[in-house]
Amino acid sequence: MSIHTFEDVIAWRKSRELTLEIDKSFRHITNYAYKDQLFRASLSIMNNIAEGFDRGTNRELKQFLTIARGSAAEVRSMLIIAPELGYIDAEKQQHLLGLAKEISKLLTGFIKSLQSTN
Repeated sequence: MSIHTFEDVIAWRKSRELTLEIDKSFRHITNYAYKDQLFRASLSIMNNIAEGFDRGTNRELKQFLTIARGSAAEVRSMLIIAPELGYIDAEKQQHLLGLAKEISKLLTGFIKSLQSTN
């Protein structure tokens, strides 16, 4: 499959899935600061992939993919404490963490592939 738009990027598709699952899983939480930060961090992953892709240069794309990877780390960090706060159960946490880790790996691979084309 060739990549023509950011919607074709697997990491973008997975980050969209993660954002939707986070919204659904944390909808009932009354700690709005936590919920908002987690949602915004997950949304940041997909938005940075999109923005970087449409910038048109590999250098800028790498920069935005690196920012997206940082947002994925923020999501993972927040998910680690979520069960202890009583927001989700361990099974849901593991699923969401797995998805966030997969996105991080995809982003790392994408960044490395761009570095090898220079």
